[in-house]
Formats: sequence, C-alpha cells, structure tokens
Amino acid sequence: MSVSWTAYRRARRRSRQAWAVLGTLTVFVAAGVAWFFTAGQFLAAEPAVSGPSEAPVFDATWMKPVVPPRPVPEGAALAALESLPVKGRAPKNDYDRSAFGQAWLDADRNGCDTRNDILRRDLAGVVFSKGSKCKVASGMFLDPYVGARLTFRRGADSSKAVQIDHVVALGDAWQKGAAQLTAKQRQNLANDPLNLIAADGPANQEKSASDAASWLPKNKAVRCHYVARQISVKAAYGLWVTQAERDAMGRVLGSCPGQQTIIARLAE
Repeated sequence: MSVSWTAYRRARRRSRQAWAVLGTLTVFVAAGVAWFFTAGQFLAAEPAVSGPSEAPVFDATWMKPVVPPRPVPEGAALAALESLPVKGRAPKNDYDRSAFGQAWLDADRNGCDTRNDILRRDLAGVVFSKGSKCKVASGMFLDPYVGARLTFRRGADSSKAVQIDHVVALGDAWQKGAAQLTAKQRQNLANDPLNLIAADGPANQEKSASDAASWLPKNKAVRCHYVARQISVKAAYGLWVTQAERDAMGRVLGSCPGQQTIIARLAE
C-alpha cells in the first residue's frame, strides 16, 4: 500500500512539472505569435539590407546647376515637410512624359546629356566610350536602394541593370503640382541632379511612380536621405504631398530627426 502511495505521489509531481513546462511553452508561443502579428511579420517580409546612407548630389568640377523655381529650404527636413501643402492627387489621365521635355537633355549645358552626367557622378571607375568625354561605357557602384554592388556596361540589354531614378517620380509630380509649372520648369525637374539617382534597374521598375507612402528603398540606411531628398525636390518645385505621403515621410524622419534637407551645393 505504501509503495503504491509513493508511486502515486511521484506520478502527481511529474504531472505537475510537465504541466508547468507546458504552461511556460504556451506563454512563449503566445508571445511569439503576438510579436509576429505586430512587428515580426513586417521584419520577415522586409529582410534587413545594408548599404550606403546617402547618394551623390552634385559635382561642381564638371556639372552645372539646374535652377529650380525656388531654393531648397535649409535646415531640418521635418521642418521642410511641415511647410509642404497637403492635398489629394490631381487626375493623371492627361499625363504624358513629353510634358517634361525630351528625355535626358543636356539641361545644364555642360556638353553632356543628363543620363551620362548622372552615371559619371554616381559610378566609380568610369570608362568612357572610345572617342567620347561624355558617354559612359562602364563603371561600378554600390546601389543605394538595395545595397548591392552593381556593374554597369553599356549595351542594348546590359544597360537596363543600372537605371536613373527620378526621386520624385514624374508621374507623381504631375499629380501634385507639376502640371501647373512652366514647360521649362518641368524640364528642369526631370533633369535636376537633386532629383536623380543611379539605381538598381529592378528596384527602379518596382518603384515606378510610387511616392513614399507606397514605396521605400529596401536599404533602410538610405531612407532618411531618400525622403529628405523627395521633400527637398517638392519644396524647390512647389509640389504638394498627400496626407498618407506626409505621414509616411514623418515616420521615416522620426528615426532621424536631425536629417537635413538635401542641397546641391556648388562646393560639393
């Protein structure tokens, strides 16, 4: 009888221990599920990408400035964001790329078209095509949007690997005030080095005409610079933002309140 009672007590103790372990595991699982459905799912969907924290703007040794309608306000990007008008999107049914002039003009009249100017500015180890001082044949760079090291080689198919992104997409600009600019001002917007960054081709295609509310670079390190650059362009060309866009920009800059606006200085 005593043996049976001792065995019974041992069994009960083991049962309590098992339930305690199970309870602890349940708490951890519940906490893990809660984390996933709050922040974890976004981290899982958006893997960490490391890359540069900014992108080139201007090289006064061979580039000439493109003059916007108004100067970029100096100071905190958050303050500049607060100064931008907030409105809804205008219709896009009358948008046409030709409203921004011929693609890749020599807008600054330095003797080279804008696309080659930006490739020369952003790429390292630039090699020019034979007999040309402008046409970039090849080069390498660390892409700011996805953090990948890319090689540019001019060619019918290979050139697509590196594209020139309009930081404020022209389609987005059209719906947020650019339709009211003069033809010359729109041409400058499309060719202003402040609004142009060499980028990974697929990333540029993915962005398309998105604003900050619907697309941000996978490389989180460059997001503060990227958003500040969009704000700087919009301020310089008198464009507005939607409420969702403003909120998205504010969230990004909340992690870097000291971020300044981006200015194409002659001294760079």
